[in-house]
Amino acid sequence: MELDRTIADQARSFASDGYAVFPGVLAGELLDLLRAQCDHFVAREDARMDEAGVDRLGLSHRGKRYFANECQREQPALRQMLFSPVMAAICRATLGPDAYFFFDQYVVKGPARGMAFSWHQDSGYVAGNGGPPDHLPYLTCWCPLDDATVENGTVRVIPGSHRDGIRAHERQQGSNDLAVATDEEGRAIEVPAGSVVAFSSLLLHATGANHSKAARRVYLAQYTAEAMLDRGTRHLRRNAIRLLQDGEQVSFA
Repeated sequence: MELDRTIADQARSFASDGYAVFPGVLAGELLDLLRAQCDHFVAREDARMDEAGVDRLGLSHRGKRYFANECQREQPALRQMLFSPVMAAICRATLGPDAYFFFDQYVVKGPARGMAFSWHQDSGYVAGNGGPPDHLPYLTCWCPLDDATVENGTVRVIPGSHRDGIRAHERQQGSNDLAVATDEEGRAIEVPAGSVVAFSSLLLHATGANHSKAARRVYLAQYTAEAMLDRGTRHLRRNAIRLLQDGEQVSFA
């Protein structure tokens, strides 16, 4: 009942501000699962950089920050969280009656020197990396595995910035970020481990540097309201595994 009230309240926040916060909804077995898999994917990114003979690969920078993509394909156990009743409830409250799993990744910032991540829209990365610029806005669920604070680089958002469509992004030298220029500081969202910060793919957001003595670990799960297809080829972009159909959770049993 408490979760139902939280979800109803946050659905209104999502509609007006472009984001919603669900404190502690993954605490327990699902959080333990996400934590247990994290180190493997950091090691995978280090191994990829070793093989290429570099210390930077895409958005990952050795020891400073890691972006490890498409994790559920390698570790199917993660689907217990991705297709859980709590994620179905969040998608229903934000995306609507139809939802598909789209993409997942671990984002880890190293202790003391973890790099910031520039202001951007997730839809800006789709369009900037060759995806369809006219895709429907989708949902990002930012799930911290450690208490997220200003000190360790929690997410910042600009409420209401999702109303203006995809903005111009420019590739940043050095970091390889796609970034939007803004003078706003945004709103820092500090939440305990196991929370979900859900926001529109059109919402401007950024994360700060990690100045703490421990790594800052986040698992990212994204969902769409319809399958996203690339222009021209009409090939599926990323994934489209149904979670909700007409408001009802799809069972994979």
